[in-house]
Amino acid sequence: MLIGVPKEVKNHEYRVGLTPTSVREAIHHGHTAVVERNAGAAIGLFDEDYTAAGAEVVGSAAEIFDRADMIVKVKEPQPEEIAMLREGQVLFTYLHLAPDPDQTKGLLASGATAIAYETVTDNFGGLPLLAPMSEVAGRMSIQAGAHCLEMYQGGRGALLGGVAGVPAADVLILGGGVVGSNAARMAIGCEARVTVIDLNLRRLKELDDQFSSSLNTIYSTVDAIEKHVMNSDLVIGAVLVPGAAAPRLVTEDMIRGMRRGAVIVDVAIDQGGCIETAKATTHDNPTYRVHDVVHYCVANMPGAVARTSTFALNNATLPFMLKLADKGFAPAMRDDGHLKAGLNVYGGKVTCKAVATDLNLDYQPADEVLAAL
Repeated sequence: MLIGVPKEVKNHEYRVGLTPTSVREAIHHGHTAVVERNAGAAIGLFDEDYTAAGAEVVGSAAEIFDRADMIVKVKEPQPEEIAMLREGQVLFTYLHLAPDPDQTKGLLASGATAIAYETVTDNFGGLPLLAPMSEVAGRMSIQAGAHCLEMYQGGRGALLGGVAGVPAADVLILGGGVVGSNAARMAIGCEARVTVIDLNLRRLKELDDQFSSSLNTIYSTVDAIEKHVMNSDLVIGAVLVPGAAAPRLVTEDMIRGMRRGAVIVDVAIDQGGCIETAKATTHDNPTYRVHDVVHYCVANMPGAVARTSTFALNNATLPFMLKLADKGFAPAMRDDGHLKAGLNVYGGKVTCKAVATDLNLDYQPADEVLAAL
């Protein structure tokens, strides 16, 4: 299989779909790779590294999309990339389709086979290709939130850990999954007063056992969310419903009642956000204010630490990418139900039920698609 790796074009996105190590592994499996010039240069992965690994380096994304059997990316395809996709071509990347009807329509019209990292599953009920970026984003959310709490960023001037004789800041984390647990770890390390709210009592018990008296765990109700949001200096939105749009847990009325200069970091913004007042921002212009509350809603947070993120992502995606290349997408999915869960679009049909439901589109189960091939 000819595997194509274009340079990412989203705002301040420096990650790359395959590292030279991953390219070498693909070539070891008998495949070929074509990589766009300077695709990884910003994070120290240079064209000569890819050439040494056996890849062909070319000057344009157009050539890659024209030639490759499978495109491996990081972020969802931008409009100019969707226009280059062709029927039967495999796209393997993050998609986050549920809150993005325009991208979904573009992929449906392209005829391409779109496989989403974020809906691939594993034997433990997890999302193994989302987890590494969730880990990064969870840890970054506390860094970003602490920065936004500084006065010159519009925050209320609170130090997360306080100092002797001065109370620490109150940090609320909505969701106890990978993002939430990593955010909690960082916030506790900063000596903040940390609360996690989640619907899953088993998960709350696990977090309670892990962090003991350093963490306050609360079962999720509207009343609990309202009470804790209004009394927090920093709120982290870490809610995930696999493949679907994030539920809006924090209303504008709650935001209106928050402390002046409090901060919200909505990590769920890739799936539409769990805060009613959230809208996607970029690394160029990451924050805005609503009712004197600072909102940080960057849709590709891990891109800010692109080198760490690229290697973490490749560690997770490489085995699945090799299955797709070694067997072809249909046989690979027949053999691996976890990989099959990643199929979101095929032949102009939506094959992920959560996406179809949220966007009110016709749904064709992946099993039906694969049975016809």
